[in-house]
Amino acid sequence: MDKRAKKIILKSKKQIYSDILGNNPSQFQGEGFEFKELREYVYGDDVRKIDWKSSAKLSKLYVKIYQEERELNVVVASMLNGSMGFGTSLSKSEIGAELVGLLGFLAIKNSDNFTNTIFADKLYSFNKPTKKFFGVHKAVEDVIEFKTLGKDANFELMIDTLYKRVRKKSLIIIISDFVGDIDLRVLAKKHDVVALMVRDKFEENPQELGLLNMVDMDNKKSFEGMIDKSAIERYQKALHSNDEKLYIDFKKYGVRFTKVYTDDKVIMKLAKVFGR
Repeated sequence: MDKRAKKIILKSKKQIYSDILGNNPSQFQGEGFEFKELREYVYGDDVRKIDWKSSAKLSKLYVKIYQEERELNVVVASMLNGSMGFGTSLSKSEIGAELVGLLGFLAIKNSDNFTNTIFADKLYSFNKPTKKFFGVHKAVEDVIEFKTLGKDANFELMIDTLYKRVRKKSLIIIISDFVGDIDLRVLAKKHDVVALMVRDKFEENPQELGLLNMVDMDNKKSFEGMIDKSAIERYQKALHSNDEKLYIDFKKYGVRFTKVYTDDKVIMKLAKVFGR
């Protein structure tokens, strides 16, 4: 086994089983499947849960509260295109592997089914649901050993595949740097979707480096470019627009999300999404 994979597995397992995310019966708070009760709407509630019939009768907004079914299907989908190989400390793909390990062990701890998938320009792996440690070990190793260089991101294929192959309503967690045209609307209607945006701080705030020979990590094409103040401003404006559109869509479709940097304490970022 790759030394990096072994280190991630040991670290992730220790963190999950030392209860860093708390000790709730279910850490994965999906939107639920079994109706439990009605309660008055509170600002910030998911508008999709509003019961319009009851609200009309009672002249107040009410939302449906659900009891999460056991067992939950947890599907982790990693988009490992070329740009995920970048990182100034650890690569984004290594952070992705750590996320996969943490999520896998958390699913097993909660007696949930864990499925790991890898996408880039095509579907590379779609493992069977498991509740065994070995399944998490393999998932981490698969991500660590995956060669990202020269692979484009095909989000349309990822979303279509997940929609068709994951038939039972599930918690789908997508790991990617989320750069590009990504529409999770259809997937979010069928499943509870969480987006984990993996970024390196340097790619959001690059330094002036002058004239450089560079390589596009998605297609391996080399080119010459001037990294000066004006180029950085244009790049940051484009990235900001990309992210603003994503955030608007995430909120509109009820997709929970967080951004994880390559120098972050990954477990703490997950705690904000799934913990108490």
